Amino acid sequence: MHLGNPSPRLPQSCGGSTMADVQPPPLRSMDDFILSSARFAVPDVRDLERLNNRIINNLLYYQSNYFLSVLIFLAIVGYVQPLQLFLGATVVTLAFLGFVWAAENQASIRRFRRTHPSLSLSAILGASYLFLSVLGGVAVFLFGIAFPILLVLIHAATRLRSLKNKLEKKLESIGLKRTPMGLLLEALGQEQEAGS
Repeated sequence: MHLGNPSPRLPQSCGGSTMADVQPPPLRSMDDFILSSARFAVPDVRDLERLNNRIINNLLYYQSNYFLSVLIFLAIVGYVQPLQLFLGATVVTLAFLGFVWAAENQASIRRFRRTHPSLSLSAILGASYLFLSVLGGVAVFLFGIAFPILLVLIHAATRLRSLKNKLEKKLESIGLKRTPMGLLLEALGQEQEAGS
């Protein structure tokens, strides 16, 4: 009995490489991420381009730490309210996929996504919040999904990039390594800034 090709190819991503090419970066040390060697500063909100660049580069550099932090929050909330967390995660995922689909099929939404990434994320989370308020899962949404995302964005906006951070980011972008956060930023219309 023939079961077909023993090693089926994975679907192509938007950039033309296979999903097998996606490689998560290493987990950064706690010292580099948040402890003694980490430097933080209030961002200059008058220079939105520079702030956006800082956030994107920090999201890419510390993505493994961010994913681990969010998973810890999700595990805690999931332990207390597993059904509500599953419902909240499903709604947010469907809202995100719906937004990406709409942006790929509507030029005006695509332009909005590219020029206003923060508002795009806010729209996805706002639509999820409204839908979950009807279903009664607002508290789980706020503490299990929105709060970890807020913490990640605050860290990414306030964390100053070190020379090591900048060098490693350049080396990673030269190697054209695709990462999970790079794909997420690409879906939000930030592929040029993400450099992935």
